[in-house]
Amino acid sequence: MADYHDDLRLAHALADAADATTMERFRALDLKVETKPDMTPVSEADRAAEELIRGRLQQERPRDAILGEEYGVEGTGPRRWVVDPIDGTKNYVRGVPVWATLIALMEEGDDGYQPVVGVVSAPALGRRWWAAKGLGAYTGRDGASGTRIHVSKVAALPDASFAYSSLTGWEERGRLDGFLELSRACWRTRAYGDFWPYMMVAEGSVDLCAEPELSLWDMAATAVVVQEAGGRFTGLDGREGPHSGNAAASNGLLHEELLGYLGAHG
Repeated sequence: MADYHDDLRLAHALADAADATTMERFRALDLKVETKPDMTPVSEADRAAEELIRGRLQQERPRDAILGEEYGVEGTGPRRWVVDPIDGTKNYVRGVPVWATLIALMEEGDDGYQPVVGVVSAPALGRRWWAAKGLGAYTGRDGASGTRIHVSKVAALPDASFAYSSLTGWEERGRLDGFLELSRACWRTRAYGDFWPYMMVAEGSVDLCAEPELSLWDMAATAVVVQEAGGRFTGLDGREGPHSGNAAASNGLLHEELLGYLGAHG
């Protein structure tokens, strides 16, 4: 099995640098915010963090490709870093502390590119989660020390906590009925949004979560954390990994029921 310790250490160093950049501008009164063509916001902090990460990767891993939300793909090869400089920009620009920098390394294999390293750093919450293939998943304030995390053992929907981002996406894709049925079947539902539900699935405080539309940079880092914590991360079509343009994550015990309500045939 490949050894990903050095890649994980680098990902932590990248997250440390990005955290310093994003926190410096968080809640700044003169923060510059623009609207992208897809009508989502982008701040100067998003761009600065991604530029910083790209620059460091070009120095440390010049043979690796890079895919980022703000500047697209650069390079080719069997290894690709995937970066979302601020996941939760709408929260960031409004001063809500639920946002994170997502950094993943994906490697090409027989089943395409799959994430093998992931760091999810939420400095305004004082939290970080990380994982590498075969090494398990952890949480802590930074990469210096962490506590290993595992998904829950809840095996019945009436006992389960279900997290999501919003109702509108499900409605727009004709899946609102299944979403509402799942919500009624579960013990508890909360709209935490963005990266956070996946991290709570990984650490066992939430049992399942899903989103109807996402990009690869939204999912690559969170997927490997969930998987290394013992859970499942698929698309709504059941395809393993972060490749379906949407996501379903669970402790594994509830996954088929989750897909039954929300999947392509739900």
